[in-house]
Amino acid sequence: MTKDMTDQPTPMMAQYLAIRDANPGALLFYRMGDFYEMFFDDAVAAAAALDIALTKRGTHLGEPIPMCGVPVHAAESYLLTLIRKGFRVAIAEQMEDPAEARKRGSKSVVARDVVRLVTPGTLTEESLLEARRHNYLAAYALIRDEGALAWVDISTGAFSVMDCPLPRLAPELARLTAREVVTCAPGLDDLVAEAGAALTDLHASAFDSAAGARRLCALYGVETLDGFGTFGRAELSAMGAIVDYLELTQKGKLPLLRPPVRERAGGAMQIDAATRRNLELTQALSGGREGSLLSAIDRTVTAAGARLLERRISAPSRDLPLIHARHDAVEALAADARLLSDLRAALARVPDMDRALSRLALERGGPRDLAAIRNGLAQGAQIAARLPEDAPQVLAASARDLVGHDALTDLLDQALVAEPPLLARDGGFVAEGYDHDLDQTRRLRDEGRGVIAGMQADYATEAGIPSLKIKHNNVLGYFIETTTTHAERMLARPERFIHRQTTANQIRFTTVELSELETRILNARDRALEIERGIFERLRAAILEQAAPIGQAARALAEIDLAGAFADLASGEGWVRPRVDDSRAFSIEGGRHPVVERALKRKAGSFVANDCALTSGATPAIWLLTGPNMAGKSTFLRQNALIAVLAQAGAFVPARAAHVGLVSQLFSRVGAADDLARGRSTFMVEMVETAAILNQADDRALVILDEIGRGTATWDGLSIAWAVMEHLQAVNRCRALFATHYHEMTALSAKLDGVENATVAVREWEGEVIFLHEVRKGAADRSYGVQVARLAGLPALVVERARAVLDALESGEREGAARPAALIDDLPLFRAAPPPPAPKSRPLDAKLKAVHPDALSPREALDLIYELKALSEETAP
Repeated sequence: MTKDMTDQPTPMMAQYLAIRDANPGALLFYRMGDFYEMFFDDAVAAAAALDIALTKRGTHLGEPIPMCGVPVHAAESYLLTLIRKGFRVAIAEQMEDPAEARKRGSKSVVARDVVRLVTPGTLTEESLLEARRHNYLAAYALIRDEGALAWVDISTGAFSVMDCPLPRLAPELARLTAREVVTCAPGLDDLVAEAGAALTDLHASAFDSAAGARRLCALYGVETLDGFGTFGRAELSAMGAIVDYLELTQKGKLPLLRPPVRERAGGAMQIDAATRRNLELTQALSGGREGSLLSAIDRTVTAAGARLLERRISAPSRDLPLIHARHDAVEALAADARLLSDLRAALARVPDMDRALSRLALERGGPRDLAAIRNGLAQGAQIAARLPEDAPQVLAASARDLVGHDALTDLLDQALVAEPPLLARDGGFVAEGYDHDLDQTRRLRDEGRGVIAGMQADYATEAGIPSLKIKHNNVLGYFIETTTTHAERMLARPERFIHRQTTANQIRFTTVELSELETRILNARDRALEIERGIFERLRAAILEQAAPIGQAARALAEIDLAGAFADLASGEGWVRPRVDDSRAFSIEGGRHPVVERALKRKAGSFVANDCALTSGATPAIWLLTGPNMAGKSTFLRQNALIAVLAQAGAFVPARAAHVGLVSQLFSRVGAADDLARGRSTFMVEMVETAAILNQADDRALVILDEIGRGTATWDGLSIAWAVMEHLQAVNRCRALFATHYHEMTALSAKLDGVENATVAVREWEGEVIFLHEVRKGAADRSYGVQVARLAGLPALVVERARAVLDALESGEREGAARPAALIDDLPLFRAAPPPPAPKSRPLDAKLKAVHPDALSPREALDLIYELKALSEETAP
């Protein structure tokens, strides 16, 4: 009986268990005063993930209750760690003051409830987000054979949807880099995990298309969605599921979502996940941003501009007029250095209005978000005024979106101080002179401090105690404090100084006058905060009423920033405007790899530019590229793919001239690694990626293949590479760059229309290979593998043995030997291989070794040059 009574949970623990059971699958942050506490398994998991102490509190069912906690003021940093480690967190706040709970009885529990479910795709706090990247929540709906993908960034309000058959889901998730995907479709676990997103299963009712349409109409306050476009059932299902999930996680406080934008199929260059990874478009193979194309070209000065750049690089356009309009804007700014400099200086002062607007809509904003809207709109008006009247279409349209906000800007400018505090509850963000009542209340509050100081001086004189102080704390309010050495003098006048508290070293008193003044001061402080909270809400409402035009202004600033960044890149790096048209041309003069060139410049090196001409009218155009490893084949392949991406993203390109016929699809199979988690070898990964290319590439695709077939036996690999080349030429009929070490394939140029041989030039000098990094027409005569092995640091004995084996194999091949193994049998064993020959001693080398430059006079140095030249001519071959 006693045990049963002991095992009954306390009222507080019963409340905790009820809230936790109502939010399965999430860690529960349970607010208790200044801490968020966690109990039971949540505490064990959180303590391990956060590396914080795990303690115990009470018992449940006869067992100690594990417990840990984090301070409320530092909760965001802990939330970020948990989200990055794959947790979801339910935030349970105190819904009333503890004093209110005590009115119901001494054992009453403070009312608590979950106010928000924090998940990877629903973050809004500035500290939890990357300022220069989107944070997408996606939903995938599958209705019979019809699929659709919807995605939203609630921190900016961007909302999009598109038809998406299941085979297209992986490439689209790779493009978006979504943080979280909600679905009720089975079997998507591996696909979503491969895209780096968290998967959340929703109940099927959330994906009901009719209910989804009703949710969307309610969200936007319309009778029909026809004004936003025509949506299919799967699209309505996916969008409705996102709204349902946001209602669940935000507990009814829906974010400010823009009207959904329907992306049409074929509007952007198709780039699959493997190609994005191989080309390192937005993320390097090492996993970070550094080393990616995005990192190399990002010269945006605003967070919104950086996010727009990532979207453009991830989805280059196929809309010719739009591409040309973007190039016009870049060209105009690149041609006017003064205008470009002024615009970028003004843009650098533009805050992130999109995210400030979203926080205000979710009631998570503060005075600084109000100031961000004010400052952003003010800077926008100045930027619009700087743009010329005859500005290109993109800039002119953006300028129009930046004007017409004067009334709101003036209101915010009058109401707010220049640098507001972070939190509204701190007060002090409303400018003096904006509200008469507030000014009067503040005056009383602030003058009270002066009165307190005067009262302290009077009391010190009256009591004859110069060290007497008037202090304040939250328990006693204002009080008079002296040391205990003066206690007898103060206690002798109880009618004047009323004793309040005695501590180890101090004794505290009050007076009737001090208590009355305290009441007036405290009332003034609370009243001032109350007035400021009311003003904050009115300003927030005024901003939300103008949410749509503010959003347009934010997008306009991002567009100008991106055009300016591309112009700055073109001017600073010598990039040119590409000619983009509806042909099948691909002609690059003096093309360069933007990432490699940037890395070489940091080391004071220079990049060797190369031409590429894949133009042959209606026939396929394929270059078969041979040459040794380390000569630059992979760099050449990648740079041409990146030039196509940049051209259709609206940027200028790193070349002397470029003519790019619209590329519909970009495929790259450059390098591979084992996929151990899915049981795939390197060769299997290579074959899967190659199969995807051959099955999908159309005649406007650009395909880049590097070393197809190298992961298996030589003759197997050659046969596969040969067949792949023939398929690209005869079936896909696309533009392609095909790098290989199988020199036998160079014979295909004489058999297949549109196939040309090209090679990366090298020079051999005294057994060493010198890489020239120049791509020329023709075929390589050898691979120089042994020389490259020596450069890599293989022991000299191994290199010499390899030379001997290679010479024997090549000699046998020339003599028509039928069985290479027989040649190997005739070679001496490795251990009998002669030591490498000692390097030849030359008089020129000996003379140079004996020279001490610091000891030479100018005349001696000149004589030395003549002497070295003579020795050089004597030893020349």
